[in-house]
Parts: sequence; C-alpha cells; structure tokens
Amino acid sequence: QINLLVIRQYVDYLVSEQNVKNIFVNGTTGEGLSLNIQERKQLAEEWVCQGKDKLDHVIIHVGALSLPESQELARHAAAIGASGIAVIAPFFFKPTNKDELIAFLQQVASEAPAVPFYYYHIPPLTGVKVCVEELLDGIKERIPTFQGVKFSDTDLLDLAQCINKNEREQFAFLYGVDEQLLSALAIGADGAVGSTYNYLGQKTNLMLQAFAKPDLALARKYQFLTGEFLNFVIKLGFGVAQTKAVMTFVSGIPMGPPRLPLVDASEDFIVKAKAKLDSIVWPDGD
Repeated sequence: QINLLVIRQYVDYLVSEQNVKNIFVNGTTGEGLSLNIQERKQLAEEWVCQGKDKLDHVIIHVGALSLPESQELARHAAAIGASGIAVIAPFFFKPTNKDELIAFLQQVASEAPAVPFYYYHIPPLTGVKVCVEELLDGIKERIPTFQGVKFSDTDLLDLAQCINKNEREQFAFLYGVDEQLLSALAIGADGAVGSTYNYLGQKTNLMLQAFAKPDLALARKYQFLTGEFLNFVIKLGFGVAQTKAVMTFVSGIPMGPPRLPLVDASEDFIVKAKAKLDSIVWPDGD
C-alpha cells in the first residue's frame, strides 16, 4: 500500500537536508507504472499539497500503456495545479517511428492545454529508440505546451544534437543518468532528474555550483565520488528496491518495500552500501 503520511516529512527532508526543491512524481523510482490510477492520483495530490510554498516545481509523470488512462491522469494533474506533466513512451505496443510517438504524446498533452509538457525518454526501459533529435523537429506545432525532455539515456550524441538544434526554442533538457551528469552539463543540459538526488542532492548541488564557477576540477571530484558509490552498488545489484533502502538509511524516513515483481533489498546489500557511502570523503569535508 502507498503511505501518504510520510510525504510531508519527505518534502521537508528534501528541502532542508538536500536543497532539492523540484520534484518528479510517479516516475521510475516512484514505481509509477506499478501503481493503479487512484494511487497515482493520491500521490500526485499529496505531493502538490505538501509542496505548496516549499517546492518550486512538482512535475507529475502521467504516462501509461493505456491512452485513456494517461489522458485521465493528465487532466487530474492539471486540476490539482501541477507545475508540469511528463509522459513516457508506451512500451508494450510500441511506437515504431517519430510520427506514432508524437501522435500518442499529443493526445495526452491536449488534455492539459495550460500545463507544460515534458517527454520522458528512457529507452533502456521502454525499448523505444526514436531519437529525440528527430522527435523535436517541429514538435511545438503539434504540442504547443511542449517544454522539454527528461533524457534518461547514455546517448550523449543525441542529447548534444537536441541542444544544438533547439537553442531558439528554449527547451529544458533534464538529464537522467546520474553518474554521467557532468558530461551532460558540459554539452548544455539544463538540470537533472534522478534517484540519487534524493540522498545525494546536496552533493550534486555543490557539483552544479562548481561547474557554474567554473571549477571543473572540483566538479569532477563530486562526479567521480558519486560514480564510485554507484559503481560499487551496481556490482552488488542496484535497482529501485535498493534505492529505497539507501534512501531509508540516509534519511531515516521509511520508504517501504517495493511492489512485486520487485523484491526488498537484502540485508547484506544494505550493510555494504551503507559502509561504502559512509567511507566516502567529500570535498566539502562532510
């Protein structure tokens, strides 16, 4: 069952401890696609409610395999005052080209005509490999509310072409592969959406500050140390369940178990991951 009661504490923790004020709800880490429509609505409402006057943006992921369900979630997100909506490509019956994908996205975006719209690009999970560069060509004509992309892929060539060709459009490119964020920033990404920012948000903000100075040597130190931790836990087996476990021991907020077919992180993983994270000496001395 979902636990709405921890969301107020979760918001306060992200803002005060991690300096994170922009939230992406019901995405991959939030197991959005394992939840039913009512659960997704309840979570969206609670995040918007608890984030009022505390968070800058609450973007709700409304993608689903069913177009009517996705449209229903888009209408709901608009009604509760979400800052934006995002949609993943349908991944059972997959769009095979740009036109099919845009047709689906347009049908969802049109249900929330005053809400900024983001495409959630995550081909490692969806298997939909339509290049974003191709997708963006003329997209504003089809989706007037189009605002940007959550780009969760390692194809930095595609990302670079998107940024280079769309400077005038002022689209937001939010990168989603946490261990490669600095590389994405170097080619022009505007920000990031990722699971590690739940518990390494403050460190990532320090990396962003170093990059902006620019102090690339310092920025690299933060990126290398984030990568060192992720490389360690990936070898142990690292997914959504393990992310929940890390967030629980770092924040003290119970994230609960994942929903089947995912299963709880092992006690062995938790012990090893905690020891590794505790052993890292960050440049800010914490």
